[in-house]
Amino acid sequence: MIENPGVFFTAIAFVAMIGPLVFVHELGHYLAGRWFGVKAEAFSIGFGREVAGFTDRRGTRWKFGWLPLGGYVRFAGDMSPASQPNAEWLSLPAEERAQTFQAKPVWQRAIIVAAGPAINFLLAILILGGFAYAYGVSRTPPVIGVIEPGSAAATAGLERGDRIVTIGGRGIETFDDIAGYARLRPGEAIDIRIERDGIGQTLPVTIGERRERDRFGNDYRIGRLGIGPAAPVREPIGLLEAPVVGVQRTGEIVGMMLDTIGQIITGRRSVEELGGPLRIAQVSGQQLSLGLPEFIGLIALISINLGFINLLPVPMLDGGHLLFYAIEAVRRRPVDPQVLEWAFRGGLAALLALMFLVTINDLGAFGLWRSLAGLIG
Repeated sequence: MIENPGVFFTAIAFVAMIGPLVFVHELGHYLAGRWFGVKAEAFSIGFGREVAGFTDRRGTRWKFGWLPLGGYVRFAGDMSPASQPNAEWLSLPAEERAQTFQAKPVWQRAIIVAAGPAINFLLAILILGGFAYAYGVSRTPPVIGVIEPGSAAATAGLERGDRIVTIGGRGIETFDDIAGYARLRPGEAIDIRIERDGIGQTLPVTIGERRERDRFGNDYRIGRLGIGPAAPVREPIGLLEAPVVGVQRTGEIVGMMLDTIGQIITGRRSVEELGGPLRIAQVSGQQLSLGLPEFIGLIALISINLGFINLLPVPMLDGGHLLFYAIEAVRRRPVDPQVLEWAFRGGLAALLALMFLVTINDLGAFGLWRSLAGLIG
């Protein structure tokens, strides 16, 4: 087992990861806003009191806040969280008002808002595509070459030479698809469609469950079928194919996120598995200690998470804004300001509750509650 990196190293790794990701996200909003002629008054990495910064010739204040857990772009006219016109906005001179966010048509506002998550996905695609170009891609056919005695696969009657066609109703192209599907579903009963000697048949399988501990002592509950390929196949790819693979990998990760959320909603996974900034910081330190490729891979994963979460239709997030813009486009008039105000209050309350929950989970994962229980006992 490798010793966990220290607090200082972990903090440096976290800032080195989250800072650029927030910058990239907000840069998407900023560049789209500039494209449509919206003035940016401030571009901040971090919240709270300004630590350092400068003002460019366009009047935008670029600054760093003391709390590096996010950031924002404040466009001209952003006088409320919902970015709605009000009396203060109407009192602006016509020339200044034309450069505000609210003055733009709904389709331009939607693009500006969507540009933040979009650039997070683009960054992940570039990283994952770059890895595929550098290391090649796994194209091992989904044919069973090894079966562990007593495993879920052996119990279900799978045999060497079987080609897996579908698992849980999902089409399979490579052996990695099988492992990726099973890993997220420990203990679940599914159907596997196979081809054996040219004849198709369907077998019911209950995915096995195993606890694994990584080199840092972190415990994970994973699903396993107990099968392996006959011979792994890894192929190099060209520069033009790399972005396509990056898009595919990004889509697969988003699909895994949706699966995980569905499992939590349906009770198949515990909400205790949800992690927050503290756990992300811990993992960032661990991955950086393993090497730069592992750390960059984590950046791609967190970038996808950042883009995905921001697209959720929750007020206060980009997805919430996009939802109201879609309603505005259909109704051909903005949503009532009072409705927006209450929606954004509710969204803020929901986000604060989620942050509280994941922080409790993070502290529990660090063993704080066990330690307190031991002191009390």
